Amino acid sequence: MPKNITKLLAGIACLCAFGFVTPSFADAPAKTEAATTTAVAAPAVTPVPDAAPAAAAPAPAAAAPAAAPVANKGDTSFMMISTLLVILMTIPGLALFYGGLVRSKNMLSVLMQVFMVFALVIVLWCIYGYSIAFTEKNAFFGGFDRLFLNGIWDPAKGTFAAAATFSKGVVIPEFVFVAFQGTFAAITCALIVGAFAERAKFAAVLAFVVLWFTFAYLPAAHMVWFWTGPDLITNAATSASEALKAGWIWQKGALDFAGGTVVHINAAVAGLVGAIMIGKRVGYGRESMAPHSLTMTMIGASLLWVGWFGFNAGSSLEAGDVAALAFVNTLLATAAATLSWVFGEWITKGKPSMLGGASGAVAGLVAITPAAGFVGPMGGLVMGLLAGIICLWGVNGLKRLIGADDSLDVFGVHGVGGILGALLTGVFAAPQLGGQGIFDYVTNKMSADPYSIGHQVWVQAQAVGTTILWSALVSIVAYKLVDIVIGLRVPEEEEREGLDITSHGEQAYHG
Repeated sequence: MPKNITKLLAGIACLCAFGFVTPSFADAPAKTEAATTTAVAAPAVTPVPDAAPAAAAPAPAAAAPAAAPVANKGDTSFMMISTLLVILMTIPGLALFYGGLVRSKNMLSVLMQVFMVFALVIVLWCIYGYSIAFTEKNAFFGGFDRLFLNGIWDPAKGTFAAAATFSKGVVIPEFVFVAFQGTFAAITCALIVGAFAERAKFAAVLAFVVLWFTFAYLPAAHMVWFWTGPDLITNAATSASEALKAGWIWQKGALDFAGGTVVHINAAVAGLVGAIMIGKRVGYGRESMAPHSLTMTMIGASLLWVGWFGFNAGSSLEAGDVAALAFVNTLLATAAATLSWVFGEWITKGKPSMLGGASGAVAGLVAITPAAGFVGPMGGLVMGLLAGIICLWGVNGLKRLIGADDSLDVFGVHGVGGILGALLTGVFAAPQLGGQGIFDYVTNKMSADPYSIGHQVWVQAQAVGTTILWSALVSIVAYKLVDIVIGLRVPEEEEREGLDITSHGEQAYHG
């Protein structure tokens, strides 16, 4: 095991060796560059007159201050529905997808882990997570202005705070933004449990999630997604000054529409580290560990696909054109990945499988996540086709090379698909390939500067490398601490009997 960990660290160190360069405080990236923005709405800027009025002219009445933007009910409703769809992705979607893939004696343990991780992270998010991720302090961590969601409701004024979006003068209620982002944090942590399913202590899973959520997820979300919003950007000087307040990876200009780095790569690396440190399941490679219910897995995958429209389209934060683009890309890329995985499996193994279809769909969803609002539909189609084939290799060839018992192929699908999607975002976001390019908030339109695919892919690679390195380091420390205090793994006899009975005292099926 130490040799595996050493190899893992050596590999990720190579990926990241050139990632830690001085940020280039360029103009703010594309209009929908990230899934999130600052939770504090930027105040409206009152124009300054070019010159004082002539002395003989009558003094005009004092201009009334510009009214603060008001949230549109359509955008608000859209974001609330998107939030519900992301909840659907996790419970029951992810829970059933994972549950069907394990043996029947561990079905309830997986359902319980996903369900409880979701609940735990939502509570932590509202206590301190949201504040650390989405308030201003430095390029790596936010502050504590929103601890316990303080300050969103002002009882003295009788007003609620609003969150900026990616359009000037457009806001949504901050409480909706809090809820939407909370579901992202929750599903990211829940994804991890699939890598070490069927052998981890329940208490250890919860303890690890607290540590990893605090020290891996929150910094990643802040670095990739935090900025102060578009409303204060009026010229090159304000563009540069506002960029200095943003997250470290945002400052570099990385594109991550809905979480290729923050969600999928982040969780996949944590899962892989856990699979290595906890060790292989008893009987792995010698006994049958086939999924006990592909019916459940198919239902779960279908719910994931449906819920993912909220995940991706909702990341536009507005019910507009970019949301529609993300919607169609989520539909098309997922369908393409399903086809390429199934046909690839059909060619190499002789038969198409339901498991392959479900896995291909998830691979397509993962790959299109960072690109959904940036690439054109044909770019999304190509990304989906590539994701199906490459992730098929990820859960077969790459898994054998690594030698870890990643129970439900978290790294093979979410890690490989996330890395592929993040890098290809830099390619297919190019206007010459039908993408959106970079949005310039100074001119409030698409940037007139030429789009460099090579430069953008390099920036994307830096974001990927930073995420891999940080998640791996935090995960190793967190797993080690939990192992010392609680112990990571159940005893062998409990593992053989099944975690449903030994950890929870109940069974998924009777008779």
